Order: sequence, then structure tokens, then C-alpha cells
Amino acid sequence: RLTEGGVTCQLVVSSLTPCATYLVSGSQVPNRCCKGVKLLYKEASTTKDRQTACQCIEQATKLVPGIKIDNAQDLPGKCDVHIPYKISPTFNCSTVQ
Repeated sequence: RLTEGGVTCQLVVSSLTPCATYLVSGSQVPNRCCKGVKLLYKEASTTKDRQTACQCIEQATKLVPGIKIDNAQDLPGKCDVHIPYKISPTFNCSTVQ
């Protein structure tokens, strides 16, 4: 694991920063973006890690203007990562297992 204490918002942001253009414009998903998505998926190995990642993603989306929710929902699948919940601005992260 990259971090002793599990997933941090810093890890989430650094992993997903290469995805910003796709999330806003829906252009081609960069390879670096999918590498970050896969790394984050691998690092979020416990319920607590997944809830933290969810909360950090929720916070980060508020900091990047113009993110299209459809693009955010499509991103895991485009990177061959399958998460057990739908990305949504109203999603309750405490329900993530």
C-alpha cells in the first residue's frame, strides 16, 4: 500500500487530477486518468477507505467547476473498474461498503 493510514483526500485528488479534462468535456479518457482510477480502486480496500474515497471525491467535485455528472458516472467503466454504487452528487457515502 502507498499509505499507512489508508486512503487520504490527497491520494484521491492526485489520482483523479488527470481526469479533470474528461470529467468536464467528455473528451478521450487519458491513460494517466485510468491509472489513477485503478490505483485508487486498489488502495480503497476496506469499507472505511471506500467511504473516505467517496467523501473526498464528493468534496473534489465541488472544487472543479463544470464537471458533468454523466462523465463522472461513466469514468469507472471506461477504465475497466467496477464500483458497487452510482456516482451522484446526492449519494450518501456512509452507505458504501
